[in-house]
Amino acid sequence: MTGFLSRLFGGKKKETGSQADGDVAQLVRATMEGLIEKGGFDLSFDVKSSDDDKGQPQINVEISGPDEELLKEREGQMIDSIQLFLQRVVQHNFSEDKTSIQIDCNGYREESNAALIELADKLKDTAISKGKSVYIRALPPKDRKIVHQHLAGDERVKSRSIGDGLYKKIKIYPAKSSGVEEGRTDS
Repeated sequence: MTGFLSRLFGGKKKETGSQADGDVAQLVRATMEGLIEKGGFDLSFDVKSSDDDKGQPQINVEISGPDEELLKEREGQMIDSIQLFLQRVVQHNFSEDKTSIQIDCNGYREESNAALIELADKLKDTAISKGKSVYIRALPPKDRKIVHQHLAGDERVKSRSIGDGLYKKIKIYPAKSSGVEEGRTDS
């Protein structure tokens, strides 16, 4: 009975596989066109569908154009906002779909990640040379994950997130060779 009522009242049929992936990409494309038009931006974009390293569907949107500097200002908050908005639009329209959406603007994400890794390396060296804990400013979860993963490759130091809420500081401290060590938490 549910199928009949949903057809009668305009409910959407749940799709799976490549048809749903195509619909998600089309929804992302249409939403981006609307954002650019309504925002009055001078931007263009390219939408590509693929699978991530775990085999999950992923949509990559590469934005370029004269107004791209607006997106990169304030540590890429506009890029993050567009990405979150697109993710929510997809979740609203395809509640069963697990497609990941990644937005980038002329290599900004790689530059930002490289700067975080460079900062982590400087602070790691300071922690090792002085034998003291050092801290990285409060960061969002995606940035903390990059730092924690990078530092996990060096057994001389440990890292953990400190604080409450979405933005947390990262504590980098020398690893103890004996005794109980503090654990690293990815949050």
